[in-house]
Amino acid sequence: MMTQPTATTDSSCTLRQFYPPIEPFKSGFLDVGDGHQVYWELCGNPAGKPAVFLHGGPGSGCSPDHRRLFNPDKYCVLLFDQRGCGRSTPHACIEANSTWHLVADIEKLRQLHGADKWLVFGGSWGSTLALAYAQTHPERVSELVLRGIFAVRRAELLWYYQEGASWLFPDEWEHFVAPIPAEERHDLMGAYRRRLTGTDEKAQFDAAVAWSRWEGRTISLFPDPEVDKVHSDGHFALAFARIENHYFMNSGFMEDGQLLRDCGKLRHIPGVIVQGRYDVCTPAKTAWELHRAWPEAEFHLIGDAGHAYKEPGILDRLIKATDAFAGA
Repeated sequence: MMTQPTATTDSSCTLRQFYPPIEPFKSGFLDVGDGHQVYWELCGNPAGKPAVFLHGGPGSGCSPDHRRLFNPDKYCVLLFDQRGCGRSTPHACIEANSTWHLVADIEKLRQLHGADKWLVFGGSWGSTLALAYAQTHPERVSELVLRGIFAVRRAELLWYYQEGASWLFPDEWEHFVAPIPAEERHDLMGAYRRRLTGTDEKAQFDAAVAWSRWEGRTISLFPDPEVDKVHSDGHFALAFARIENHYFMNSGFMEDGQLLRDCGKLRHIPGVIVQGRYDVCTPAKTAWELHRAWPEAEFHLIGDAGHAYKEPGILDRLIKATDAFAGA
């Protein structure tokens, strides 16, 4: 039976907050082949419930706050920087970098972790990767926690990078299109690709920062100066923009609609879907369609939130989900 969506709008409610900061108890690099070294870390209780955190982008990397989404007494969480970003090397590399390379990397990391099954947590692009992994290896997934659902469909990409979100953020859109001449703006993703993979270092840098800032300035209901600072950093922006654009120009290396089409493979997996009502980056339509295709999962539509995982109502639901699956 399909669960009914719930909303969080009452500011008088006590919302769950991050767990206290923690440091990894173990970390390293995994040689996944093709010249890539993937950084990984283990956090929490070595004897705790196995979980893996899948960051967004693709190309953003993990942050210390991602560790704080899990009860450190209950979980043993593996976090890793996907190919080409964060602390993984080579930086901003798009060679041998696809959804299916990452799915294979997750399996290698599971084996390294020694887990038979684990909870898979992913937001934004991380939700895409979590769905792809779970549909490929359903026997290895104990639960799914997904936020800001993104299926990498052509319509979703055009909404955000061609026309749609531009109507809601016309001021920021001007900055996004600024590096691209008017005669190339009929295909902005293609125009960005030419600059992000070109030999003109200044054009590459300008394009990377403009691409990165567009996302950093549109993901939350209210501006977040700290997020904007991260997305304005040239080193971060180069990996973020190049890798995102590479994936999106290749349709996520999937058939259009594949992840929603194959939801039947998830029906036995306990899950929670958390979606911001005013998410401009990954609009609620995709989350709703996932809810329809996978009715057994809990669905929470947060009435006063955008896309970012740190928004109070979204953070509350994510931590309640990880707590529930740990029996906390």
